[in-house]
Amino acid sequence: MTRKPIAPPVMTLTTGPVDAYPEVLRALSRPVLYDYDPAFLDFYESVNAKVQRAFHTDTPPVILQGEPVLGLEAAAASVIARGDVVLNLVSGVYGKGFGYWAARYAGEVIELEVPYNEALTAGAVAEALAARPDVAVVSLCHHDTPSGTLNPVDEIGAVVRAGGKIFIVDSVSAFGGVKVLPEDCGADIFITGPNKCLGCPPGLSLLHVSDRGWAKIAANPDAPKDSILSIADWRQAHLAGQGFPFTPSVSEINALDAALDVYLAEGEEAVWARHALTAKACRAGIVAAGMRLWPAREEIASPTCTAVATPEGVDEAALRALIRARYGVMLSSGRGETLGRLTRIGHMGPTAKPTYALVAVAAMAGGMRAMGVKGIDPGAGVAAALSVIDAAGETVLSPGAIVV
Repeated sequence: MTRKPIAPPVMTLTTGPVDAYPEVLRALSRPVLYDYDPAFLDFYESVNAKVQRAFHTDTPPVILQGEPVLGLEAAAASVIARGDVVLNLVSGVYGKGFGYWAARYAGEVIELEVPYNEALTAGAVAEALAARPDVAVVSLCHHDTPSGTLNPVDEIGAVVRAGGKIFIVDSVSAFGGVKVLPEDCGADIFITGPNKCLGCPPGLSLLHVSDRGWAKIAANPDAPKDSILSIADWRQAHLAGQGFPFTPSVSEINALDAALDVYLAEGEEAVWARHALTAKACRAGIVAAGMRLWPAREEIASPTCTAVATPEGVDEAALRALIRARYGVMLSSGRGETLGRLTRIGHMGPTAKPTYALVAVAAMAGGMRAMGVKGIDPGAGVAAALSVIDAAGETVLSPGAIVV
């Protein structure tokens, strides 16, 4: 019996993978050059320089050839040495997850954890470091996507830097959508990827490593070498005369090049504003329609993801399935502890446009009402979202957007 294929959704408004920019899709069709072709070596160096420009860093970044989970695990393996005490800061599922990697390499992992609808504070981090001055490494998930909450990474980084600790920052789902820069937040290892707010398919990790970070890696006798987890192997790979430890993802580098062109041409301030306005409109619409945001306070809600709490008695998976089937909109579930407790709407890259907030609010409200949730008013939600957009004074669009 031949299985009937499932049709794709009309719109993918998830937290990743996200839909890619048209320019990125076109770049994926470029010729796949041999990695030692002089043209590709020169091109790779130029793409690395664009990442450095986007990072605003003085040191060249590292591009690892795998989606950002590779970068995160590589950071744990490369930086954390036997005997190190690690303070892992936890406000959600992904922050908690980094602790499992850290525990493989550290002498001890201690955690500062808050409820998964809350955010960490610099004051609490300062207290934790004062109680354990032997901490060598601090790790933070900036935007814990399964909760839709954003931690104050610059404030926390200032505390970590003042204490002389190595700071590992996971900003996979925030960089490119909010103002966060590796050197501003004092990160010694800063991990992100192009598959979220930069509008690429998953396939690469982008890392900033500070001078202190490189020194820590060099001093760690167990830091991976000749390994897929090695950061050090790629330190000089951006130089056209060096070559690569192993075959780079040529098509993904082509896509990254196009995504960076889109990001830099639009202007980072404009990109951040576009993400912020989309999320603000979405949050206003969700609340006005009679739904509840998952974050405990709106000020800690992420500009790249809106998490909507699941009402008591509602099957969240069935809700998302209904929304996809009836409205053609694909949304994200929670993860781990938040699975079944919330639905996530992504505002990342191409979908960080105010119009998509209207679609998301209407689809969520329509789905909730169809599931029998009382007090849901889709019209009020859409009207509230429109009011936020109208108050901005103009429509925020990215290059290549279609204006109807």
